[in-house]
Amino acid sequence: MRNIFLLFLSIFFASCSQNQEKNSIKSVNNNIIKMDTPSAIKVYTTAEGTDLKLSFTNELGFTPSKQPLETDIAVFVNPEKQFQEFIGIGGAITDASSEVFAKLSKDKQEEFIKAYYGSEGIDYSLLRTTIHSCDFSSESYTYIEEGDKELSTFNIDRDKKLRIPMIKRAMAAASDSLLFYVSPWSPPAFMKGKKDMLKGGSLLPEYFDSWALYYAKFIKAYEAEGMPVWGLTIQNEPMAVQTWESCVYTAEQERDFLKNHLGPILEKEGLGDKNIVVWDHNRDLISHRANTIFGDTEAAKYAWGIGFHWYEPWAGGEPMWDNLKNVKESFPDKELLFTEGCVEKFLETDYQRWSNAERYGKSMINDFNSGTVGWTDWNILLDHTGGPNHVGNYCFAPIHADTRTNELIYTPSYFYIGHFSKFIHPKARRVSTTCSRSHLMSTTFINEDGTIATIVMNETEEKIKYKIIVAQKETELVIPPHAIQTLVY
Repeated sequence: MRNIFLLFLSIFFASCSQNQEKNSIKSVNNNIIKMDTPSAIKVYTTAEGTDLKLSFTNELGFTPSKQPLETDIAVFVNPEKQFQEFIGIGGAITDASSEVFAKLSKDKQEEFIKAYYGSEGIDYSLLRTTIHSCDFSSESYTYIEEGDKELSTFNIDRDKKLRIPMIKRAMAAASDSLLFYVSPWSPPAFMKGKKDMLKGGSLLPEYFDSWALYYAKFIKAYEAEGMPVWGLTIQNEPMAVQTWESCVYTAEQERDFLKNHLGPILEKEGLGDKNIVVWDHNRDLISHRANTIFGDTEAAKYAWGIGFHWYEPWAGGEPMWDNLKNVKESFPDKELLFTEGCVEKFLETDYQRWSNAERYGKSMINDFNSGTVGWTDWNILLDHTGGPNHVGNYCFAPIHADTRTNELIYTPSYFYIGHFSKFIHPKARRVSTTCSRSHLMSTTFINEDGTIATIVMNETEEKIKYKIIVAQKETELVIPPHAIQTLVY
């Protein structure tokens, strides 16, 4: 069965590359990408209870559009109205991912790399990793000896065994240069004044410069291994006291660490071109963090943008997408980056749980429509336990490996992410898109070559007939229940 599935993936991804329509660009003025009037549309579908998984399902022509009726369900796309420039979609290569990857046979490793990277797969273009350990490591560790404030013992030899080789393979396989950024979960224990990197704590003032230099040493060490680093986040989840590696910064503490220590030290170390991302936590408190840091001109000059996760519904209610829009409206020169999300509470029996995939689709559509420029999944690979994880925080990944049987398990989330990552390329621009009914969700991007990708998602129990109306042209489609489609034209 696995060989049959691989053959299916190979045939499908080859057909995607061959079938994408390449409309000519008329001109590019003021960063607005122009395209010719659309003449044909290709449809790719993933649907629950079917064999459709990123499958080419239809090719349709456009006709002149008519005034839609109130009874019509429609998706309206206006390519003349364009917004943020896209930087990529991808996931994190953690210690856990590299440890599981190393246990696979060589042919399964190759299958896995091709599934994520390059035109044969879903074409990831963004990559995150951790600065030393996190919960998805087999144990806590740092790159220095305990108490070494001067960082004289700093080395990344541990990462050279598994993590770095996997990252290099991903970079070599990617269609575009992977934008690579890094994040710390906790400073070494002594820098927090406690015996443990776990369970919160805060960075002590006497170690501000030492910890800032630690980032610089990490970036330089990775770049010396041939892995260019695009940027970094200051702290993963700075308002969470986790059972795993964690460190708390109030908004004012993060602002002052950036302004007085991290920003100046990176510049002094010749790393002033690195893109610094603040917050790196949930959407709920993001406005307060943005107001505090971006409202300070001396701190803001060092910050490229603000990162966020999707875990805020733990408190009940819906994800706070309006908060993203508020930040973008308030600070239009700063970018929004989704830095982490995964489905928690792993159960081996739930690999194919469709709601997991719909959580990805819903989040990606709403995050992009709120101004987000890039979207990063958490672990790209975990094993059949949802780990390894040294504190028992087991989670889902888009692909799992059963290391007992050397089997790769593709979850619906993998295909839902692929509906975006395979068809939207770096430097694309988001295009005005709305739906006439709440039954559907949609977003659209126009690529540099003029091709447009509109993603449409149906969370309902019913198939839906709808029109897509683009630049005075329209066509009619059907989306199955619990399905996602990418329309390429």
